[in-house]
Amino acid sequence: MGSSMFDLDPASSRPAAAPSPTRRAPVTEHHERAVVVGTGFGGGVTALRLAEAGVRALVLERGLRWPTGPDATSFPRMPDLDRRAHWLTDRSMTPGVRQSWKPYTGLVETLREKGITINCGAGVGGGSLVHYGMILQPAEEHFARSMPVMAGDYGDLDRWAYPAVARMLRLSTIPDDILAAEPYRSSRLFLEVAAKAGLETFKVPLSIDWSFVRGELEGRYLPAYTVGDLTFGANNGGKHSVDVTYLAAAEATGRVRIETLHVVRDLAMDARGRWVLHVDRIDAEGALLERKRITADAVFLNAGSPGTTRLLVKARAKGLVPDLPDAVGTRWGNNGDRVYAWVQMDGDPGRTQGGPACVGGRDAASPVPYTLIHAGSPLLLPGPARMMLMAGFGIVEPAGRWTYDAAEDDARLMWPKSADAALREVLDGRMDAFAEAGGGIVVDAGAPEPATWHALGGVPMGEAVDRRGRVLGHQGLYVLDGARIPGSAGACNPAMTIAALAEHSMAAIVREDLGKVF
Repeated sequence: MGSSMFDLDPASSRPAAAPSPTRRAPVTEHHERAVVVGTGFGGGVTALRLAEAGVRALVLERGLRWPTGPDATSFPRMPDLDRRAHWLTDRSMTPGVRQSWKPYTGLVETLREKGITINCGAGVGGGSLVHYGMILQPAEEHFARSMPVMAGDYGDLDRWAYPAVARMLRLSTIPDDILAAEPYRSSRLFLEVAAKAGLETFKVPLSIDWSFVRGELEGRYLPAYTVGDLTFGANNGGKHSVDVTYLAAAEATGRVRIETLHVVRDLAMDARGRWVLHVDRIDAEGALLERKRITADAVFLNAGSPGTTRLLVKARAKGLVPDLPDAVGTRWGNNGDRVYAWVQMDGDPGRTQGGPACVGGRDAASPVPYTLIHAGSPLLLPGPARMMLMAGFGIVEPAGRWTYDAAEDDARLMWPKSADAALREVLDGRMDAFAEAGGGIVVDAGAPEPATWHALGGVPMGEAVDRRGRVLGHQGLYVLDGARIPGSAGACNPAMTIAALAEHSMAAIVREDLGKVF
């Protein structure tokens, strides 16, 4: 492990990955009524609502299943990171961790693009496996500012779609007795200083069963939540991620089957107007086992913003799908993601900083809306140094654009630094207020290499898809993940909004398209 968690790998391109297999593999063909690509927040909702409507659906996931339970060892731990952390790369992509290993179908794909690094979840449950459990609903005005084409639908979303997600993910906030426990000293310090710095503080709604945290505090389970070791999954269980909520319910109907280690390489339309997915079935180390050609009456793209966008940019550039909208590949953004390290503050944050990210703050008067969250840290500075991490996100200009690279047969992103400059200026000013109120200094940990865990856009609503996620001009092709949200999710992390929009869209699709389109 490197000397500091802020030492970044100097590589400027995508990581070295497992070599593409060249040996021949058998090709199989079959037809499906509906195929869902991806198992994150959008894919989970889609699969369940199709099943409930009586539709048999095939769900394709490139990654593995990751079972959890008290004292499980499924997920890698930050103090001893291994190849399970990263998707088919021969080295660690985690700042401060310099290791090499044999490539594996791990939890996070890291894309080094022009101007930014993108981290994407891989595995049954998608990004819900590796996010910190925050499930935030944006205010109406901030939602409308991010997604003006959907502004008129916020009332419906607020009345039933957001609450449906909250019930499914069983949201709750940190109980007072846990917040008062020693590992949450840093959370209490954040609340104290944030209020002095002029923020309105709040407890973060989380998809967490707090009995597992109590089990750790009582010594019944090995520490995971209470030491903030959640970046690559929650080994002790108790996290209501998509795999154990939406997808488990979908599979229980008997109408949904999930195929893991299935990588969708291309999307096309055949001469009969059917959707065609070209899929590689691989093993856990990336070796090709089988090629599949799957035709479908309906395809629901939920591979995450980079995954869905890359498929459609490729399909348009290679002529695989005629007349895709010109807006495909545009209006991408980083959700305003920033990570700050607050060091040598006056108060004592403790050496152990519990998670998940359970408290936050906002400034209703800010010219650029944002949310600031206490993130804790499973990796701390050596010696007596004091530190905590804070994560911010807000509304940005969706100025990123994906274009096709024929040499790589893939799409690449260009993200201009100016796109989030206004938000950075506001957040930097807030960090100065933190240091003034609580001592120490605040460092922009992402400044050397900007990164995001919340990629959004690339197939924007109103320009590439309609308000229900239908790709314009193409019956039976839908985008129901973060790719359709142009750049930011109303100054919140996007999980809840992706799921709520999928709920809202699937209600209309089942009502209007079922039996007619597919």
